[in-house]
Amino acid sequence: MASKAGDQNLQNCLAGYGPCNRALLTTTQAKQIADYQHDRNLWACLTGYGQCDHSALNEAESKQVADAEHRRNLLTCETGLGICNKSLLTSPEADEVAKIDKVRNLLDCMTGSIRCDRSILTPQEAEEVKNLGREQNLLTCETGQLLCDKNALTPSEAAVVADANHQRNLLACKTSSGYCEDSLLSPSEAKEVADARHQLNLLSCQSGYGPCDQSLLTPEEAKQFRPPDSHDLANQPMKPTPN
Repeated sequence: MASKAGDQNLQNCLAGYGPCNRALLTTTQAKQIADYQHDRNLWACLTGYGQCDHSALNEAESKQVADAEHRRNLLTCETGLGICNKSLLTSPEADEVAKIDKVRNLLDCMTGSIRCDRSILTPQEAEEVKNLGREQNLLTCETGQLLCDKNALTPSEAAVVADANHQRNLLACKTSSGYCEDSLLSPSEAKEVADARHQLNLLSCQSGYGPCDQSLLTPEEAKQFRPPDSHDLANQPMKPTPN
C-alpha cells in the first residue's frame, strides 16, 4: 500500500503545486505526469489561458502555437476587444484593420461615443456626424432628457421642444405623476388641473386605492363616506324578521 507521504507527493506532482520529488514516482507515474503536464502546457499556449512555457514545445507545436497567437492578436485588432499589437500584423492584415478602425470610429462619432476621433473624419463624414448629432440632440430635448443642449436648437426647434415640455408638465400636474410646475400653467390649465385632481381624489376615496383626502370633497360627495347618523337609521325601512 502506498504511504501517505507518497500519495501527497503524487498529488503535488500531478497538480504542479507544492514540492514534487520525482524520485518517489514509479516509471509509469513519471511518464504519465510528464505527458499530462506537456499537454496542459500546450493547451494553455494554444488557447491563451494560463501561462505558456514555449521552451517546453517541440518545433511543430511551436509553429502551431505561433499561428494561434497570431490569429488571436488579429481577432483582437479587428474587434477592438483587448490589447492589439499591430506590429505583429502582415501588411494586408494591417490595411484591413485600418479600414475596420475607420468604420468603427465613424460609428463611435455617429453614436456619440467618447471614443470618437473627429480629426480622422473626412469632410463629408464630419458633416454627416454634425447633422446626426443635431438630430439626436433635438430628440433628446423633445423627450425631456437631462442631456438636452437647448443652445444648439434653432428657434423653430426650441418652440417645438417648449410645446412638448409644456404638454408633459400639464399631464404631470393632472395625473400627479412626476414633477409638476404649477407656475407654468395658464389660468384655464390651472382650472383643468384642479378639476382633474379633484376627480382623482374622489376616485381614490371611492376605490380605497391611493391617498384620499376627504376634506377636499364636496358635502354631497362626502356623504358617501360618512357613517349614517341616528336620524338616517330611524328612517330606514324595517327588515322583515324570519319566521
